[in-house]
Amino acid sequence: MCTVVILRRPGGAWPLIMAANRDEMAGRPWRAPARHWPDRPEVIAGLDEQAGGSWLGINDHGVVACILNRHGTLGPAPGKRSRGELVLDALDHADAADAARALQALEPDSYRPFNMLIADSRDAFWLAHRGPSHPDGGAGIDALPVPAGISMLTAHDLNDRTGSARTARYLDRFRAAPAPDPAADNWTAWEMLLGATDHAPDAGPGGAMTITGPGEFGTGSAAMIALPAPGDGRPVFRFAHGRPDRTPFVRIDVGPPVRTAEPAD
Repeated sequence: MCTVVILRRPGGAWPLIMAANRDEMAGRPWRAPARHWPDRPEVIAGLDEQAGGSWLGINDHGVVACILNRHGTLGPAPGKRSRGELVLDALDHADAADAARALQALEPDSYRPFNMLIADSRDAFWLAHRGPSHPDGGAGIDALPVPAGISMLTAHDLNDRTGSARTARYLDRFRAAPAPDPAADNWTAWEMLLGATDHAPDAGPGGAMTITGPGEFGTGSAAMIALPAPGDGRPVFRFAHGRPDRTPFVRIDVGPPVRTAEPAD
């Protein structure tokens, strides 16, 4: 997963809306989001058939999780666990704050560097395992709140316009665009932005929202998720089984009504 756009509106009818493009090697096999794990029947997520984990998913409690590689860390490495396991680990929890705390306590050296989003209808966190070679890196995993409004997470830090050419070009476009209206099934503006292929001349194709090449690396799918206010219906999960500039989004069946956790005392 290479780009996630997050809209947080605490107290609103749809307090969290997110959109994501997954960029990956074309030959890496995967399956669209579904209940792929018999031992995790509450999890609906995309399946990475190579490593068995996921890049993005939601559970029946309304917790959303997705994983992104940090810059320069594409693919597996000897002696490291798959980062896709972390999505499933997060979705074992009924509350985003609990999931963030649990993953923050993991041994970071077991994984290549990553960014991660964990959210529910009340809270949203981005986790950063920058690695020891990063100027801001260290031995731990940072878990930081995502602010209200629109944010963008790529292979760099949240809303990092300096490191990420994609964030520099598209963050303000998302902030200026009409927000999705899940109740009216209106996602048009964000669909168009997810499928945008233009980039700054000095950034190359990787600076676009949808990467079209050259080479075997590019955008292979896209997703949109909206979480309703607690106790106010089901999430909406939309998925494009290909590049979003040429592939329609379809609704993913999220099954039973979300079971929201009670706030902690």
